[in-house]
Amino acid sequence: MALFIPFGALRPTAACVVLACAGTLGSQPAFAVEPFELQDIRVEGLQRTDPGTVFAALPFRIGDTYTDDKAAAALRALFATGLFSDVRIVVEGRTAVVVVDERPVVARVDFVGLKEFDKDVLVKSLKDAGIGEGLPFDKALVDRAEQEIKRQYLGRSLYGAEVVTTVTPIERNRVEISFAMSEGEAARIREIRLIGASAFSEPTLLAQMELTTPGWLTWYTKTDRYSRAKLNGDLETLRAYYVDRGYLEFEIESTQVTISPDKQDISIAISIREGQRYTVAGVRLEGEYLGRDAAFRELVRVRPGQAYRGSDVTDTQRLFGELFGQYGYAFARVAARPEVDRETAQVVVVLDAQPQRRVYVRRIEVAGNTRTRDEVIRRELRQLESAWYDGARIKLSRGRIDRLGFFDEVEIDTREVPGAPDQVDLVVTVKERPTGNLLIGAGYSSAEKISFTASVKQDNVFGSGHYLGVELNTSRSARSFVFSTVDPYFTIDGVSRAIDLYYRTSRPFNSLGDAYQISTPGASVRFGVPFSEFDTVFFGAGWERTQIGASAGIPNSYFLYREQFGPRSTAWPLTIGWSRDARDSVLAPTSGRYQRVNLEASLWGDVRYLRGSAQLQQYLPLGPRFTLGLNAELGVGKGLGDRPYPLFKNFYGGGLGSVRVFEQGSLGTVDPTGAYIGGTRKLNVNAELYVPVPGTGKDKTLRLFGFVDAGNVWAEGERVDASTLRASTGIGLSWLSPVGPLKMSWGTPIRSEPNDRIQKFQFQIGTAF
Repeated sequence: MALFIPFGALRPTAACVVLACAGTLGSQPAFAVEPFELQDIRVEGLQRTDPGTVFAALPFRIGDTYTDDKAAAALRALFATGLFSDVRIVVEGRTAVVVVDERPVVARVDFVGLKEFDKDVLVKSLKDAGIGEGLPFDKALVDRAEQEIKRQYLGRSLYGAEVVTTVTPIERNRVEISFAMSEGEAARIREIRLIGASAFSEPTLLAQMELTTPGWLTWYTKTDRYSRAKLNGDLETLRAYYVDRGYLEFEIESTQVTISPDKQDISIAISIREGQRYTVAGVRLEGEYLGRDAAFRELVRVRPGQAYRGSDVTDTQRLFGELFGQYGYAFARVAARPEVDRETAQVVVVLDAQPQRRVYVRRIEVAGNTRTRDEVIRRELRQLESAWYDGARIKLSRGRIDRLGFFDEVEIDTREVPGAPDQVDLVVTVKERPTGNLLIGAGYSSAEKISFTASVKQDNVFGSGHYLGVELNTSRSARSFVFSTVDPYFTIDGVSRAIDLYYRTSRPFNSLGDAYQISTPGASVRFGVPFSEFDTVFFGAGWERTQIGASAGIPNSYFLYREQFGPRSTAWPLTIGWSRDARDSVLAPTSGRYQRVNLEASLWGDVRYLRGSAQLQQYLPLGPRFTLGLNAELGVGKGLGDRPYPLFKNFYGGGLGSVRVFEQGSLGTVDPTGAYIGGTRKLNVNAELYVPVPGTGKDKTLRLFGFVDAGNVWAEGERVDASTLRASTGIGLSWLSPVGPLKMSWGTPIRSEPNDRIQKFQFQIGTAF
């Protein structure tokens, strides 16, 4: 028989030579044997592990020479797999027998009393750490996980939280792990004191901080929960606030955080020293400015005679860096050095520039696009490979990619090329967003109750950058089916092509009945030709046939038009338009301007008319958190020759995209039968002030807004008068949801007429203004 000493749970780092006494029946111990040629290898003790895993870890094969060194290496390799709690090697004649004891496998991980964290996220984190169903059980990993969960509770101000881990063995060498949580109540910040503040009131300074005492919304924002990271951020915010107002020598002397004995209340005391306030005596440029000192001086935002503002200095450094980048200096360094005169309380700002070396772009890489094709991104780039680095072109490229609307985030990073100091690589990193858009719109009114619209759109079909949309409107007053497709790069030069096929029926609201309908099948094709980075001119042609249905219940104006020109009208409209889009984002703009002008003309066919429209949008950032959006839209239509302007081409107003609070399409001329038939002229203006939802920081995907709308439509010959404008005001929520941009609003009219149709609550997914 063989005598041996098992290694037990020894790790490879603790492996050593184990001597055993040999028996007399032909077996040999695993160690202290003479080298011999292996004739066979057996593995014993496996329950779930594949034998191939063991054989792959062994450093010897049949026919190799077996030695003590190879046996020790085999033990180390097998323990390193983490699958076994015990490994031994027994030599029987010229056969090596590998005997293993498998570690228990985790059958289930359960949580009891978990409320603060998302269970799925916690399960994934534990599995990434090596604790999960189907993984080998490791007590040390479980202990570390328990401590980490406790630490995470402390980060959520749950100082009384307790975590107890229970490991229960079950059949087939498996274990169940249960984490029992007793979370308790979160500690709240009951007091924040600022000691030493005199230049600004304490409420003013506390308003700059993210941490707060309990308030009416802190149940959602959780800003009344203490976090060391948040406190450090608030201290930096206070420092920036003072420095931006001239207090260059501001200091945080100490911070004290105390917790009550019951671990429910936290007090924070911050001791500060303000120092004196400095004004700017002058600005001096030092270093190398490429002989373009005047161009750089024009970018200086620091003004002598005014209080020192750290933000102005930072803006100047950024602008200097961007200008250096335009000249090809990607790694220019601009250091700001204040020269302080304490006796006069003045400071001279010294800007020291070191442009380093001029570089060119060797290669451009694209990362993060799992769905969108590389070419869709690359064709928007204005910085070329093997060309001089140009910061302006890179910024323009980033803006063009962002305006595609396919990505939540777009970053362009510069990476040095090892061994080539005059070369850089650019890495375009994107974070894709869902580009499918399920549009659902609804509204409520006393007359039609609830009305719905729906559409399915895909802005990035198969990652090609093409648009494909199918729109269906099933409201009581209007029904439509529209199929649209857009190829933004129909030609390699960026000429776009759009094709629309549609069938529309409408029943303008009529108080005397709605048995009639107006149907319009049609098709159109448009081409967009880019004339600059921001300007595009559109040309197009189309065909449509409009039929005014049965006379029962038909509005008087439609009846007269039908009697004069017949029930069917054919038009061949030609379109020409121009648009300029300089917004920083299509979905959630915070700055920039959008403009468009469109002219539609039908010069032959049964109807002949001109129809023009224009729109202007302007977004103004009001600090880092607020955005003011302004919108104005104008429409005018006129008949040609002896033909009147066709009623079915009228403009409509009211609802989302026009004047909110008033029902969709209900503004304008009212037929004697009570039908809203729109008008030949339209005007609406909108103003929205966007503010972030409390607790979301600077997140632009979820914002609150207040709005003021005004507008109306007028019939041909009717006087356009400001006194006839309708106006409304209210509040709303804007959210870039996974299924498309969502806007909901609630408001009240501030200028209306008794017969106006009011719809105070409205929402729609997929609309802008």
